[in-house]
Amino acid sequence: MNQLKIVVLAKQVPDTRNVGKDAMKEDGTVNRAALPAIFNPEDLNALEQALSLKDRYGATVTVLTMGPARAADVIRDAMYRGADGGILLTDRKFAGSDTLATSYALSCAIKKAGADIIIAGRQAIDGDTAQVGPQVAEKLGLPQVTYTEQIESVDGDKITIRRHIEGGIERVTTTYPVVVTVGSSAPACRPRNAKCVMRYKHAKTISEVQSLEEDYYPSLRKERDYLNIPEWGVADVDAEDASLGLSGSPTKVKKIENIVFQAKEAKKLSGSDDDIDALMKELISAHAIG
Repeated sequence: MNQLKIVVLAKQVPDTRNVGKDAMKEDGTVNRAALPAIFNPEDLNALEQALSLKDRYGATVTVLTMGPARAADVIRDAMYRGADGGILLTDRKFAGSDTLATSYALSCAIKKAGADIIIAGRQAIDGDTAQVGPQVAEKLGLPQVTYTEQIESVDGDKITIRRHIEGGIERVTTTYPVVVTVGSSAPACRPRNAKCVMRYKHAKTISEVQSLEEDYYPSLRKERDYLNIPEWGVADVDAEDASLGLSGSPTKVKKIENIVFQAKEAKKLSGSDDDIDALMKELISAHAIG
């Protein structure tokens, strides 16, 4: 078996797990400056599946992310955990893409990069649509396996996957190339490796290098090619402008409401029989129970 080529789709997202009153702007858009940017959690589960295959069978693991220049942080984080490299898909023409336009751009990049197995998180916490992975599979004309818990084995051109379904698990065997989406029930990603951090801490995109004043970066990147994180734009992946960004995004947001939950009056009770008896009488009189 030739060495597997694995592409992991990852996204840098605002940390919506700690949303406060400043998380939304007046126009209803996310105030990304008020929220820290993190590696999308289920994409980390997907990365672990790729790294596990690399450990068992030998593989090159490339992380593909689409976003502004700062999204390169996701690629570095993945390299610190064991990925071999990454590609930043960045261009102003990608701005405003919904899942349809995003999946089109990613599929164009995957066609150029080449891959035996494409692994993605089930969904991103800033959208919760779970659409990008399946849409990428559709655009590439590949089989897809969703809700993956474990990629159990690769044998010849066959891959066996355990997936989590309602009421139990299911084992699926298919050929690859294949698109696999991974949920939060899959194993958590391994921590950063100190040796990998030291090896890749200077890895940067060309845009990042140009924004720095230090003059040693160009020579360092020339000597150590593995520190170069490629940047691909629309022209690099032969994408059609009409299918990208706002023009390629049929999803239109009509209205967004910012709802903040506030605690009402609370009553603290002990575990005594008198307090429990009083609570039951109150609930019955309010027709909450009974």
